[in-house]
Amino acid sequence: MIHLREIAVKLKNTNNDQYPLNTPVVKGMTQISFTSPVTMFVGENGSGKSTLLEAIAISAELPAVGSDEVTKDVTFQAVQPLADRLQLIWNKRTHRGFFLRTEDFFGFVKRMHTLRSSMLDELERIEREYQSRSDYAKALARTPAVSSVNALDQRYGEDLDAQSHGESFLALFQSRIVPGGIYLLDEPEAALSPISQLGLIAMINEMISKDAQFVIATHSPILMAIPEALLLDFDQIPPCARSYNELDHVQLYRAFLNDPDAFIRRL
Repeated sequence: MIHLREIAVKLKNTNNDQYPLNTPVVKGMTQISFTSPVTMFVGENGSGKSTLLEAIAISAELPAVGSDEVTKDVTFQAVQPLADRLQLIWNKRTHRGFFLRTEDFFGFVKRMHTLRSSMLDELERIEREYQSRSDYAKALARTPAVSSVNALDQRYGEDLDAQSHGESFLALFQSRIVPGGIYLLDEPEAALSPISQLGLIAMINEMISKDAQFVIATHSPILMAIPEALLLDFDQIPPCARSYNELDHVQLYRAFLNDPDAFIRRL
């Protein structure tokens, strides 16, 4: 389902010299229509795709996985002027979903590992201090820490930090995603091997059938190949829809894989 139908940028009577309002992609864009449950923002580094994605997350008031609330996270402050000038037009407003940046994911895994370790340390302390007390007293003291560890393990699996980045990313993604939500993903392929990217595609396809919507900023031709995804080229001003085979990323990867030696020699 397409929950978010359109975004419009309202720059009239504003100071357009302020970042990110002065970036070419923002100055040249008036609106973007979402015509597919999956939209890909594609473009070179610095093209503005991640900036716009962050601004949408703020305007939609989506929680950021592994970070503070987007309205309180200082790393989002730079894009607040753009978020303030976005108008979001919904087919059906949903408050389900999240915004996920790869760098936040790594920080989240580290915090979950630290939390789980602290709970295990607490259980060891209780074992030492309650040796001479009744089993009932020990069980009462253990309950909060045991409940916390079990809740973490049930939601994310045992010790996310012990898994590969791809495994832990997919475990986190699967544990947090629910039907009927909107999900903004910023370069998720950074944590994923090619086979794990295919796993992410399988999850996305499953959730599309359950009324989820995805907007993804990516450099990955694998993710760009999701059937019927809207591919928006941010190397054009304003961003415009492209077919899969028209994208520079796809053409470059294909040419390189066909003759990698030629590319290396040319370098």
